[in-house]
Amino acid sequence: MSDFDHREDRAHQDNRAAATPLTSEFGPPDQRHPARAGTRTIAVANQKGGVGKTTTAINLATGLAACDQRVLVIDLDPQGNASTGLGVSEYETDVYDVLISGQELSMAICRTEIPGLDVAPASADLAGAEIELIEIDHREARLRQVLDAVLGNYDYVLIDCPPALGLLTINALVAADTVLVPLQCEYFALEGLSRLMKSIERVRRAYNEDLDIQGIVLTMHDARNNLCRSVEADVREYFGDRVYRTVIPRNVRLSEAPSFGKPALVYDLACAGAQAYARLAAEVLRREGASPIGEAAQ
Repeated sequence: MSDFDHREDRAHQDNRAAATPLTSEFGPPDQRHPARAGTRTIAVANQKGGVGKTTTAINLATGLAACDQRVLVIDLDPQGNASTGLGVSEYETDVYDVLISGQELSMAICRTEIPGLDVAPASADLAGAEIELIEIDHREARLRQVLDAVLGNYDYVLIDCPPALGLLTINALVAADTVLVPLQCEYFALEGLSRLMKSIERVRRAYNEDLDIQGIVLTMHDARNNLCRSVEADVREYFGDRVYRTVIPRNVRLSEAPSFGKPALVYDLACAGAQAYARLAAEVLRREGASPIGEAAQ
């Protein structure tokens, strides 16, 4: 085990004692906030890989479901990590069948073990969709067309995008109300953020004039690292309130959880990473004007 892993494990032990229970973070389970009007569709996007995009999608979705929100995760990444990370590995219909073969999205939706949280899984076949979509009319709007039929069943739809700015990500941006950008606290991530913002602006002008930035969430943060602190300061200065106050730390448990087919909030709620995502879910709801109250994920 590396020195870094030893430090993480020691921090994990320390954090467990001071961890905030999910029920405390979100309030007692017998309180409910008023139902939201309409559905919020959020594309979780960053063309740079390894920034915690899928981890953010599945753990934020879990946190929202714990707040009594009905949540759908659409796995638009051919790697299918959001699907397996939510414990879904066997299915008959996936997002590829919906986008290319004309299946209804409802046929691809699978229940997870987390109450109120569903997922539309992805398979490796989705890798070929970039090419096959070229031959389809209105190829940039395929996801939006099929998503409309199920929107009424959910409060939030989170779309886990692939780490590229191809047709799959464009479909997500056209279908979404907003974009949530996980940003790793390093220099090259800032360069990628600039390109992503330009792509979002192009999609807004051409296909989805209402597309907005949901926010930027800083991931893999290490407060001991001068570069991390410098990047955080630069991002907060430039984007202001668009950057969430909640910061996601580097955490071994966040990396371990997907191998067990569980979000970190279910795998180890007491770990620092899970606690951070619990706070992020609460912050998202507060910004939406809803009280962060709901039942804890078991």
